Amino acid sequence: MKLSINTSLCENSSSQYLLILVDHEQLKSVKNTYQIEDLDKIIALTKYQPELNSSLPLLAQIAQHPNAALVGIGQPEKIKAAQLAKLAQYIIDLSAKTYNEICIDISALPSKLHYNFALHLTQAAYQYDAFKSKKSNYCLEKIELVAKESSLDTEQLQLISAIEAGQSLARDLGNCPGNVCFPEYLADQARALAAEYPDLLKVTVLEEQQIADLGMHAFLAVSKGSDRPGRIISLEYRSDRDEAPVVLVGKGITFDTGGISLKPGLGMDEMKFDMCGAASVLGTIRALCEARLDIHVVGTIAAAENMPSGHATRPGDIVTTMSGQTVEILNTDAEGRLVLCDTLTYVKRFNPALVIDIATLTGACVVALGKVLSGLFSPDDELAAEISQAGEQSNDRVWRLPVIDDYQDLLNSNFADIGNIGNAGPQAGSITAACFLQRFTGDYRWAHLDVAGTAWLSGAAKGATGRPVPLLTQFIANRIV
Repeated sequence: MKLSINTSLCENSSSQYLLILVDHEQLKSVKNTYQIEDLDKIIALTKYQPELNSSLPLLAQIAQHPNAALVGIGQPEKIKAAQLAKLAQYIIDLSAKTYNEICIDISALPSKLHYNFALHLTQAAYQYDAFKSKKSNYCLEKIELVAKESSLDTEQLQLISAIEAGQSLARDLGNCPGNVCFPEYLADQARALAAEYPDLLKVTVLEEQQIADLGMHAFLAVSKGSDRPGRIISLEYRSDRDEAPVVLVGKGITFDTGGISLKPGLGMDEMKFDMCGAASVLGTIRALCEARLDIHVVGTIAAAENMPSGHATRPGDIVTTMSGQTVEILNTDAEGRLVLCDTLTYVKRFNPALVIDIATLTGACVVALGKVLSGLFSPDDELAAEISQAGEQSNDRVWRLPVIDDYQDLLNSNFADIGNIGNAGPQAGSITAACFLQRFTGDYRWAHLDVAGTAWLSGAAKGATGRPVPLLTQFIANRIV
């Protein structure tokens, strides 16, 4: 999607459809601004009120734009984040199937909302039809934004475009079925991305023998149950600056049956989304390449498939991690933390400035925060504040939950150094999962994002969201000084 911003409607605009955002105050000035002689009569006849997501067609009323409409925004000063997203979706639904290029006058929106509104437009225009015989009829390619005053500038539009590219990749990968998207497929996607940006990216893929040689037996405890071998995939985004990298670690369970601790069948199809953490890492790396940000970043993906078989790990098995700590695997459906703990040890070799892991880790986080906010866990107050700020800027928000020593006793095991689930049943499930990961992160600054609730939607809107690509890209952009 190509976005542009102008202070007024260009005389030579090629837009085929003009949408003018209006509130009650703006409705009074539109007539003069666009020289619509019959506007008062049209409003009187239709009894139009500019409530949020209401439209009034203006056919042949504006000289250069015979196809035009007013779109209500209600009370602009009271628009919430979710309403802004719905407004963007409403506009895309009005136009995307009919027009290649549209123009939106956003002057009625407060300037501080322009960035997020533009980002929401790109998100609303996403379609996934890779496996449908009848393809989407969305044809919208370009949006021209008009505002007398705006906080948006060319640099911000470039970042939005980069985020769109990265978020769309993450959504494509998340939506891809498990019989296509398996660990080696993710490795191929990383190689393809590196081939597309050979001047920026270096890719490394570890196969299972190399993983075994490194002593990553917690990872192998998950991957060995599948006929699809696991992979550790690293993409290094190179910068001209001599600095320690920001390291992103993504959980990439390409399908999660639960292993021997088999999940219920209802809704198991959604376990193809259990690699959305990995997808967000690939998406963020693509966004960085598109924006060509001057910063050093490494994205590492722990890719495996969790399947029941004669080779699968049994509940009660004990393995030794790459760190030397031993883990009693009490539930094979708590597999994400097993592939992540070895990967979090592995990434020490990059001498990271900080590490953020991203994982669809726990149903407990969905219970706590639903589908609105991602869970943020970090013992580092400054890092947590940076991530929270980036979440507010990108409207890809988080909520901080505790990761403190008081919960560590819940991971005690009679037979190993640590159990892979808490010993108090479902109590504090997302917190004990974060505490488990914390035991492998003592050598660097670390934060954990539990995106189990936000990485995909269910029901009629089922599909990957591409979160937290906007958050991660904004966080990284903010670190460039």
